[in-house]
Amino acid sequence: MSAALKINPNVPDVLINFANVLHGLKRDAEALESLDKALVLRPGDLEAILYRGNALSALNRAQDALSCFDAVLARNPGRPDALLNRGTAFAALGRHAQALADFDSILKHAPDHVEALYNRGTALLDLRRDSEALDTLERMLVHAPHHARAWNNCGRTLQALNRHQEAVASFEKAIAIDKDYADAHSNMALSLLSLGELPRGFAEYEWRWKRAGMADMRRNYRGRLWLGEFPLGQRTILLPAEQGLGDTIQFVRYAPLLARAGATVVLEVQPELKTLLATIGGVASCHARGEPLPAFDLYCPLGSLPLALKTEPSTIPADIPYVRADEAHTAKWRPTIEALPGKRVAFAWAGHARHPNDRNRSIDFKLLEPLFALEGVSFVSIQRELRTDDGALLARHRNITHVGDKLADMADTAVVAALVDLTITVDTSVVHLIGAMGRDVWVLLPFSPDWRWTLAGEHTPWYPRARLFRQPTAGNWASVLATVRDALARVAAT
Repeated sequence: MSAALKINPNVPDVLINFANVLHGLKRDAEALESLDKALVLRPGDLEAILYRGNALSALNRAQDALSCFDAVLARNPGRPDALLNRGTAFAALGRHAQALADFDSILKHAPDHVEALYNRGTALLDLRRDSEALDTLERMLVHAPHHARAWNNCGRTLQALNRHQEAVASFEKAIAIDKDYADAHSNMALSLLSLGELPRGFAEYEWRWKRAGMADMRRNYRGRLWLGEFPLGQRTILLPAEQGLGDTIQFVRYAPLLARAGATVVLEVQPELKTLLATIGGVASCHARGEPLPAFDLYCPLGSLPLALKTEPSTIPADIPYVRADEAHTAKWRPTIEALPGKRVAFAWAGHARHPNDRNRSIDFKLLEPLFALEGVSFVSIQRELRTDDGALLARHRNITHVGDKLADMADTAVVAALVDLTITVDTSVVHLIGAMGRDVWVLLPFSPDWRWTLAGEHTPWYPRARLFRQPTAGNWASVLATVRDALARVAAT
């Protein structure tokens, strides 16, 4: 192909074919250049325009790719490959309903089109139409039983339906097809952990470093990775934070165990947690991410400690409290909180809007308003990130004191939690903070909760003083909040 171009670099068909080869080699920037040359020589060539859209999609330029697919479909409305590729571009932009429409257009004329079925199932999963997604993926797998990605997405759908044992079986089928399929291993870990199969779950959890879109931060450390293979002795071990604030608080409970085994323990955590976690028992020093670190012999990411220490459900460290409010911060907040009459209840209703599971775990503030009608309760909003209309809605309730915008870091939040009688929150880092302090916290959980809350019951071995309120069906926050209101009324009356 290169030789043909050297002989005559101005033949559109040769340029288009060469671009297609480059696309197959994942050299899409060069493919795009070749296609642009072809389109100068032959404007409006449908194949060149289609391949140009494919190259742009591969370069993560989905918005630009759409114009190419639109141009092809304007002249050939039912062309399946253009519909399929436009649908995947819509999906990449989060426009899942439009993606679904394109996949459905293909399936009207070709009901067994494997890739259209696969992408339709994925779009339905993203739209939280889980039962339909499962039906579509199962239909697709009849025609393509060796499609590892479809088995993985089938497992993800079963997770959303709280059918974790079946999800594990789906992930195992994906792994049987591709033993190094990191996403399937990592997803299976979450189902195993949800089922309480901690040893196997945490072993599979190590695949998280290789899953799509995950940077392997372990490469940044020069010491030897330790996963419990040998005694620590008198070595210095670094425990770096790796995920969210809540994960850091949950897993830092293992640090004192390493210190008792004779190790010198160094923490590297998110800046918001440095003050709070600097006083963890057995920790020699605590550093904010990005600060210079002392010399160390070994390192273990915090999320790998349950594996390294062979955690079973019965051996989860529960030496609580292991996080405490700082006295200096307490003096700052005591006058505000202690001036409030009645029972004092802190609350948070949403996590970060950018969290991939935000729409599942966060609650519209309006749904909480029946709680605020209870007498004998003063509410303290510790919500740091307000969304549209939240500020105006907060201002309508005179028994709410909003302090979220004044919380400098998690040490401030800890003090507020220590001064109130109870905290009510959705599944965010606040739960881990208050649970680690040994304070009362009520957790509002979606139908398909995060693995650490397991699948049933009001309690978790990770935080003995947490009480769990679960959705009985997907999206049913009204039922949860009615139960919470009744329970809170009883608390207010005591």
